[in-house]
Amino acid sequence: MKRSFLATICFFVAAAFAGPYDIEEFTAQDPGSPDEVITAEFGGELKTIPVEEVSSLQEGRLVVRQKFTDPFGEQPTAYQIYQGSAGDLSSMSALTAPEGTDYSALVKAKLYPRRGMPATDDVEKVYFDGKSVFIPGATTAIAFINGDPIQLKSATADAAAEDAEFAAADAGAGPKDEEEEECDENDPDCEEEEEEEDEGYDVASDVDNSEADSRDDAAYDASSDVTDRFGIADEVRFWSAVGLAAVFVGSAVMGVIQHSKANEAKDAYDDLSDVEDQLLGEVDKACNFDGKCREAMIQKADLGNGYTIAELQKRKKTNKKTQDSYSTARNIWFGVAGLSLTAAIVLYVW
Repeated sequence: MKRSFLATICFFVAAAFAGPYDIEEFTAQDPGSPDEVITAEFGGELKTIPVEEVSSLQEGRLVVRQKFTDPFGEQPTAYQIYQGSAGDLSSMSALTAPEGTDYSALVKAKLYPRRGMPATDDVEKVYFDGKSVFIPGATTAIAFINGDPIQLKSATADAAAEDAEFAAADAGAGPKDEEEEECDENDPDCEEEEEEEDEGYDVASDVDNSEADSRDDAAYDASSDVTDRFGIADEVRFWSAVGLAAVFVGSAVMGVIQHSKANEAKDAYDDLSDVEDQLLGEVDKACNFDGKCREAMIQKADLGNGYTIAELQKRKKTNKKTQDSYSTARNIWFGVAGLSLTAAIVLYVW
């Protein structure tokens, strides 16, 4: 009973924290269609492939993960992965995850062009070659592995970032303006030049506002980060509430089952109590309420097949212990159900 209790708790906890950014199953039944990126090898259609085999693809082969969404919302969104031959990949950048990231986890993770997007707005078509990830028109992407954000980058994006950094450094290290000639106080031509320079002062020229721009970028990044965190927190609260509701249902069902078993043990205990009372009444009459005679009859009197009143009393105690055990389990399950329901309501309302 304890093992079943722990196993059930572990199952519900795992269900409660299933991430909305993961693809749990690839169940789509739609046929795989080739395109200019991936070509078919078998009868003009792409064939499905298990997730575990994607990371060990042979050279020249490619896998595409396709998202199928019902435009009318009547059917749930489904995913499937198909294999074929690699076509023209020149229009896309190879995205790589940080070192140490499990490639199979990337295959099962939803991918987004940027952070802060709803969980359902993931990329519809993603390509895998066993080493890198390819997304049409993207040089970076975001995935969530075990709830942690992972950024996928391309070599092009890194090179562009380095070029921008060097360009900014070169712009700040330009040659100094030549020293202006000193003007003689008694030179009238010099005075006129100063007046002309004053009159032609360019008030619309660019101003070095790099510090202010960096502060604006930092504020924007901070606000985006806060938005992402609050958005993820809302998702976590929602799915935690759903998981706790599942725990409530499961615990309530287990509580009802334990209550039924406790009632069966109680009925067996009551039946034996009635038989014991009847037999002891007959023993008291036969022994004329003699204590020694009564004890001897309880221990030795054969009720059939060597079964005595003493054996009946032992069986009665066993039924009582069984009833108490089921009653305790019932109370625990109902307690878990009450706590999980309360927590689910609090998370949902919050």
